[in-house]
Amino acid sequence: ASGAKNGDPVWANIRLSAKMDADAEPLLSSYMYMSILSHETLEHAISFVLANKLADSTLLPTQLMGIFNSVLFADDEDGRFVRAALRRDIQAVYERDPACSSYVHGVLYLKGFHGLQAHRIQHSLWKRGRRLMALAMQARISAVFAMDLHPAARMGKGILIDHGTGVVIGETAVVGDNVSLLQGVTLGGTGKDVGDRHPKIGKGVLIGAHSTILGNIAVGKGAMIAAGSLVLKPVEPHVMVAGAPARKVGMATSRAPALVMVQELRNVPTPPTFCDDLEQAMWKQAAKKQKDQTRKLSIFQGWEGSGSSNMEHEVESSNGEKHDGAKTTTSPAPESISGGKGGQKFEGNSGVSDDSGSEDNSSSDDGVAGKGIDGGGDDGSGGEQTKGQTPDDTTEENWYVI
Repeated sequence: ASGAKNGDPVWANIRLSAKMDADAEPLLSSYMYMSILSHETLEHAISFVLANKLADSTLLPTQLMGIFNSVLFADDEDGRFVRAALRRDIQAVYERDPACSSYVHGVLYLKGFHGLQAHRIQHSLWKRGRRLMALAMQARISAVFAMDLHPAARMGKGILIDHGTGVVIGETAVVGDNVSLLQGVTLGGTGKDVGDRHPKIGKGVLIGAHSTILGNIAVGKGAMIAAGSLVLKPVEPHVMVAGAPARKVGMATSRAPALVMVQELRNVPTPPTFCDDLEQAMWKQAAKKQKDQTRKLSIFQGWEGSGSSNMEHEVESSNGEKHDGAKTTTSPAPESISGGKGGQKFEGNSGVSDDSGSEDNSSSDDGVAGKGIDGGGDDGSGGEQTKGQTPDDTTEENWYVI
């Protein structure tokens, strides 16, 4: 391969991957040939890919390729920097983005990478004094890649802009080497003041999705900005900040979080969110409901078991049976009865005395009082259940510590 002959292992890898992809998917063979395999160098291939993506009816691809090549092949400090940064950026995308399957995948399909390389070219044009062309490129980059990158912003090598959508980087912002930015990140100012007014991001910093860093503040090397944070004050090196406004919540997971891309805070309790509180309340309500159902079921089962005994007791009483210790005698049915089943009512004490004058120990009015829902055993003692009495709810300690 031409990349191997030129001593460019990155380009050799890209060409090899392009050939394999063309063989695996014949419909893409023409695209692979025009974008990669027909070019002798990586710079030519990038120029072709970017020109065809950014071209419109007034800026033709051939015109843009001429502008891009003037930067990519320049034999000066800027040209050498752009060429070195291009290769470092490709490696960063492949190593840090698990969705990137090969070098050629990043070169052809990832718009965060495309926007960054286009920015490097427009930055060189800005420094050369071609500011109108640089601003025109900024507008095209914003329209095509949904990234607003000011041409004057300075970007280091080995940068990953993952996804790219919604990334905004202001005029005086500086981004160091080996930084990773996710979608929706804003490096902005705090008002209409001119001059140096944008953040300065140190090496190896990881900035989570939709984070906003405002003002001329420094984010120390190896720091970690949690997703959705609003950073208004300087951030010390190797710490993690989160929240709005952001505050220190711990230390970064490694010396260079941008390289490992671990976006979590380990072994540190976090205060509950609204969703956590709602879930806890729902669990407590469900547990209380289950407790009430269990109590009602136990009461019903106790009433069902004691109800049959009460019915037998009433039947015995209505048949005139009499209990006297261990001896049972039968007496005629009481005469003072009105109604019957469906209308019978026992009036007063219907007990009948035997020859010894002893009084019957069972009363029709007490047939249910001895046993029933509030009753106990057969002897009518103990086992009282107080209605409406439930155990106190268990007090639950907070599971978190701020």
